[in-house]
Amino acid sequence: MRLHTLPPRDGEGAVRVVVEAPRGCGIKLKYDPDLGAFEYGRALPLGLAYPYDWGFVPGTRAEDGDPLDALVLCDVPSYPGVVIPCRPIGAVLLDQKEDGKRQRNDRLVLAPLGLSRFEHLRDPDALPQRMRQEIERFFLDTTFFTQKDARVLGWKGPGYAEKLVRKSQPPAPRKKK
Repeated sequence: MRLHTLPPRDGEGAVRVVVEAPRGCGIKLKYDPDLGAFEYGRALPLGLAYPYDWGFVPGTRAEDGDPLDALVLCDVPSYPGVVIPCRPIGAVLLDQKEDGKRQRNDRLVLAPLGLSRFEHLRDPDALPQRMRQEIERFFLDTTFFTQKDARVLGWKGPGYAEKLVRKSQPPAPRKKK
């Protein structure tokens, strides 16, 4: 499996998300491209489980050096390794400590294409306020027992999420003349 080498978008322009930890999972799974497999990362704090499918956008590199993080809003879980074509709803802006310095680690929030139950979700304002607060709290609580000292800085809409995907793609190779 070479999931990390997939293009970030499918042929229709949808953002691809590779699921690492499905909804309901109580451990952080992480795709290891060298192994071509999913590896145990760590257990989440007791009582916590992923509220939605969690994964990454392949073919991208965020400020922290990893692919862009992605939370896919869906009311049923999928499985590790499933690739979901999605449309961005927005992003949760986050920063945390890495190697003693504060670093941005924004998380995309997306909806699967074709899921008519979630068609009305077009931007973060379409999410109930309580849901946004619970998503923020989840991101903070998952890092509670680490040295990351995560902070939520707010939400941005789908335009920002799209820009983040574009900005996180490596430049196309130059053609030789």
